[in-house]
Amino acid sequence: MTMMIRALFAALALALLPAAPAFAQTAVLRGLDKVTGHARDFNAPIGRPVRYGTLEIIARSCVRSPPEEPPETKIFVEVFDHPIARQDEERPRREVFSGWLFASSPGVSAIEHPVYDIWAINCRA
Repeated sequence: MTMMIRALFAALALALLPAAPAFAQTAVLRGLDKVTGHARDFNAPIGRPVRYGTLEIIARSCVRSPPEEPPETKIFVEVFDHPIARQDEERPRREVFSGWLFASSPGVSAIEHPVYDIWAINCRA
């Protein structure tokens, strides 16, 4: 009988907890090449680097708000630039941005790069 009561209390406690945000395994980002004016969406698997032009983007976390809250997608990214090197020259990558991108407010935490812009779009499971 005590096992049933414990199970009932556990189920009740879970039902009363606030909904946790949904964590995804893939971040959907939009990149804009400011030189050509070409924009495209691309997937960034969490923890794996992807390339967009000379940028290397690593999405570390992608979180969507629960349905009962105002819609918001937040993606934590690290962005590195790999400038094109001239012949017999080595150019190390440099960090361009590390932080959260917000889909509802792309200007809040913008990536400062002369050629590319990156925006948060969505999260996928």
